[in-house]
Amino acid sequence: MARRSARWLAAALATVVIAVGGMLPAAFADGDPASDFLLSQSTFLSPFDGHVAPAEASRLVALLTQAQQKGLSLKVAVIVTSYDLGAVPILYGKPKVYAKFLGEEDYYYWKDELLVVMPDGYGIYRAAGVPAGDRATIDALKAPDTHLGTPLVLDAEKAVRALALRHGITLSASPGGSSTSTSTNERIEIAAAVVVAALLALAVRFGWRRRGRR
Repeated sequence: MARRSARWLAAALATVVIAVGGMLPAAFADGDPASDFLLSQSTFLSPFDGHVAPAEASRLVALLTQAQQKGLSLKVAVIVTSYDLGAVPILYGKPKVYAKFLGEEDYYYWKDELLVVMPDGYGIYRAAGVPAGDRATIDALKAPDTHLGTPLVLDAEKAVRALALRHGITLSASPGGSSTSTSTNERIEIAAAVVVAALLALAVRFGWRRRGRR
């Protein structure tokens, strides 16, 4: 009788362990919404309360598709509010830290360069290491300084164009044949970011040469 009860208890415990084990991955995956979205698409654009205009969202996706076709694979996460971070709201306002967190979280599923856009600024991450020129290009961009979804997506678009230009890739002004074009101010800002990145790269290279001579 005692043996039969022990076997029943062991079987019940095993069932509970299996059930809980199956629930844990889903629970952790849902803790950070962007990690789920980026498994199957190129963007996470604050889908909960960011109020992103569909046209701007579609344009950013089209730009990323263009970039990928020309040899630059990028994923973009636009974080408008702390709610977009799910279980890790403590990382709101820390785009660089969150970019590393998110990139490492999905490391086994994709290894593209990741761009994070928040009201406070930008973060960039790649498992194999971010090229110094890419990091300098992003660091040279002015922080968005807006808590509205659509403007943040527009800032993400500027950053994507700047990164593409840094790699010698020119993206069309308006994917899909729309008449909308990049404004003069945006072009100047993008070009300035690329120039600053190039100057920083030269400065680093020159510095290493001087060290080598010593």
